[in-house]
Formats: sequence, structure tokens, C-alpha cells
Amino acid sequence: MLTQTERQEVKAKVLLMLNQAGIAVTDAEAREMEIAEYGMNRWAEIGLQILVYVNTERCCAKELVLFSNQICPEHRHPPMPGSPGKEETFRCRSGEVYLYVPGDKSSDPRGKVPSDKSDSFTVWHEIVLRPGEQYTLIPDTLHWFQAGPEGAIVSEFSTRSHDETDVFTDPEIVRVPDNILLGQEDIREDFA
Repeated sequence: MLTQTERQEVKAKVLLMLNQAGIAVTDAEAREMEIAEYGMNRWAEIGLQILVYVNTERCCAKELVLFSNQICPEHRHPPMPGSPGKEETFRCRSGEVYLYVPGDKSSDPRGKVPSDKSDSFTVWHEIVLRPGEQYTLIPDTLHWFQAGPEGAIVSEFSTRSHDETDVFTDPEIVRVPDNILLGQEDIREDFA
């Protein structure tokens, strides 16, 4: 788990990246930023920073910020009562992102996963997104993504997001651990 000081440093780096990309963020949005650690204490390699603009019953919009080579682990958004699952479009805003989905395995994928976690990454059809490029995932599609060497900012536009119900290939992952929620409350208090 990141310390409070590390959280402050991560937040500052995210805000700098967003500013450099010309993406304005309100103070309230910055206070609500999530640092997804996935309960594994491997945040620098398997982690993600998330700013949510809106998440209503019908739509969601977020900025997904990844540092150099950081990975959002393999997962899917399962069906829920009254919904086939989350449909989402990823649009690259800065950097380069390697998105992996079901299909023919790419011959020389750019993404690299930790050797001890290789069994938890099963889809290897690579889609490279650069600024201005986008890709839409249908509900319940297994996927994962990794930033290129400069990091990346990806805007996500989707139907309602229920991150706590995401299904991960890696059984060690906890999407919303209790200690992360407490850490977010601490961040909000420090920046109030």
C-alpha cells in the first residue's frame, strides 16, 4: 500500500501529465482521484490512476492515467441485472497505449508482463492506440492494457461503471480493497 507521501507524489505527477496534455481538471475531480493498487503492493508495474468526470445510470466518462509501462491487469465487465455489462470506448489522449483483446495473438507484442504473473494475461491480440485513436469494447470482453515508455492518458467513455464487479483473471487482485478506500478518504481530507 502506498504511503500518504507516495500518494501525494502520485497525485502531483498525474496532475502534471494531465496539464501537459492540455486536459483541465477541477479541484473536486483531483480530490476524488483514485489510485488503483489492486491490493497487490505492485502499484508501479500493475496499477492505474483514475479520474471520474461522471458516472450515472446511463453513462460514464473517466481519464485513465498510466505511468511508464504501467499495466491495467486483465479483466472483463460482466453482465449485471438489467445490463449486458459495461461497453467502453478508449481514446488515447497522450503517449501510447497497448490494448489487448481476444483474437489472433500478435507476433511481437509491445506489452510486457511480469514473469510471475504471465498466467494472468491470456489475451494477446494487440491494438496500439496513439493520440486521437480509439477502440470500443463490447460488454464482457476480456482485456488489459499497458502504457508505452512515456506513460499514457486514455479517456474512457462507457455505459455505467461498476468497478467493484470487474472480474480479473488474476485471483490475487482485489479491485477495491478497504485500505484503498481509506487511502482515498485521507487524500480528500489532505486536499480539502
